[in-house]
Amino acid sequence: MSARSRFAALLAAVAVALAAALPASSQTPATSVGAASLAPGAPQGGRTCVVAAVGDSLTDARSHGGKFLDVLRAHYPASRFDNYGKGGEMVNQMRRRFARDVLGQTPEGRVDKPKYTHVIVFGGVNDLYSDLTAKRTPAKIERDLTTMYALAHENGIRVVALTVAPWGGFKRYYNPTRGAATRSLNTWIREQKLAGTVDFVVDAYQLLSCGDPERLCPRYVAPFRDGLHFNGEAHTRLGEALAREAFADCR
Repeated sequence: MSARSRFAALLAAVAVALAAALPASSQTPATSVGAASLAPGAPQGGRTCVVAAVGDSLTDARSHGGKFLDVLRAHYPASRFDNYGKGGEMVNQMRRRFARDVLGQTPEGRVDKPKYTHVIVFGGVNDLYSDLTAKRTPAKIERDLTTMYALAHENGIRVVALTVAPWGGFKRYYNPTRGAATRSLNTWIREQKLAGTVDFVVDAYQLLSCGDPERLCPRYVAPFRDGLHFNGEAHTRLGEALAREAFADCR
């Protein structure tokens, strides 16, 4: 064997020895985790999340709401998503039942509740069109939302805040004054993440509109056609946004 051949054989032997000494993980080819990381039913992240959703008819399954939670359940089958939506409620009513529904606290004593890791708070539209009948103002809505956000944080629960969805097509109640109040409230909700009062914000107002920012996208309106309640496609879009923005570390 020539000197050159002996040298080449020595290099090959050294390479084999180095490869054998490397950890198995360093020898595994890299794989993409882009769109597949949100495939429904695939384990995501590393922890089991236990989530309460507080809201009005857009969350209440009895009012055909809350389908965004089904999207989250499909993505994170090891986690739990409980629905505390109640049709027609204003956020002051949600605030009054928050301790009972989410924390299990009642005047009679504690009731059995899971230890929630997150709470989704999605409300405000019923208040906005009750400005005359119930004297609801953006300032009052903000105070009630702040109370719920603070109660959650005091109990170690992460807060997922949603802005009010577009409702300009709800012609029976919508007017320019209420439109301005909606924009004001939504600006305040968006600011709460930076303020530290919430952990995540999903902007349903921007997400579910197209063209006219005050109205639902036309394809989201049927079958309800009232300009306020939205269909399964919109719930899917909202659920996907929640999955990306707030629950990516769940499984």
